[in-house]
Amino acid sequence: MSQPPQGDQLEPEDSAAPGFDRHMLEALVCPATQAQLTYDAERQELISRAAHLAYPIRGGIPIMLVDQAREVD
Repeated sequence: MSQPPQGDQLEPEDSAAPGFDRHMLEALVCPATQAQLTYDAERQELISRAAHLAYPIRGGIPIMLVDQAREVD
C-alpha cells in the first residue's frame, strides 16, 4: 500500500503552487520593527510600512529575513 503525501511536502514553485495563507498574516509581524504587515497579492509580498520593507513570498512561504527584503517608499 502506498503512503498518502505528507502535508509538509512542497510543490515546485510554479503557477500551480499554492498561494499565501492570509490567516498566517495575523500571526506574522515585521522582524525589524514588530509592526503589522499588509499583504500585496499582485507582487506576492508582505509589506512593513513602518520599516519601509517588502518581504517576498516564495512558493506560498513568506521569507521573513531583513536581508531578503526590498526597500519600499
